Amino acid sequence: MPGRPHPTCPPHAPLTWLYVPGDRPDVVQKALAAGADAVIVDLEDAVATDRREYARAATADLLASPGATPVHVRVACDADIPVLAGLPGLAGLRLPKVTHASDIRRAAAMAPGVPLYALLESALAIENAHAIAAAHPLLRGIALGEADLRADLGVRNDAGLDWPRSRVVVAARAAGLPAPAQSVFPDVRDLEGLAASCAHGRSLGFFGRSAIHPRQLPVIERAYLPTAREIESATEIVEAASKDAGALALPDGRFVDAAIVTAAHHTLTLAARERGVLQN
Repeated sequence: MPGRPHPTCPPHAPLTWLYVPGDRPDVVQKALAAGADAVIVDLEDAVATDRREYARAATADLLASPGATPVHVRVACDADIPVLAGLPGLAGLRLPKVTHASDIRRAAAMAPGVPLYALLESALAIENAHAIAAAHPLLRGIALGEADLRADLGVRNDAGLDWPRSRVVVAARAAGLPAPAQSVFPDVRDLEGLAASCAHGRSLGFFGRSAIHPRQLPVIERAYLPTAREIESATEIVEAASKDAGALALPDGRFVDAAIVTAAHHTLTLAARERGVLQN
């Protein structure tokens, strides 16, 4: 399937994704008001096996009507998909433990018209990353499930995941998908560690991040939205390019071509995003 060209991270793309257990309707309501760009109701890892049927029913009730915050659902099994697929409040389905392109096509057949997102959580999934990313037009994004991937690879430190991270970023872009969001940072108290991890993820080509607590949201936003210096530089580039359509050199010696101008426009578009500032 040919790639589907579009920006690395569209200006409307969610920057923060907040996970919440599907068997806790009270917590789900709090999450919807927490300020995340999207909420992911989890029917899989966050829910005990004997409560998954209840979680599915509670989530179906939630999705009976659309709300202000987009709601995605991470399903636990194929049986969840037809129950949720036709509900008006559903913004997308997240498919855990995807390993082959056929997993996406099967889900798409069960959920016509529903945006799908694949979680790659094993060595086999990483090997098949591009085939998965290009599997079906309904697939709108891929991301890593780093806890399971770490266990599968036997990785002892964070640096051991950098190659799979880069592989997923490249696979997404090669298939014309937006830059992936980072996987969750599990220590909700270590906000400095989260900030450093986000900065590293941004350097690898990720855009935004999944969170497991509202206090993580403003840290993710600060890490991924352009800094004042980046905005200043982008403005200078765009202004210079408006006076000269070809390649040019800025007064400080930086060479600017069309790709750099496009990136500068993108930076300014992101900077213009309206968002509230959450309290830690």
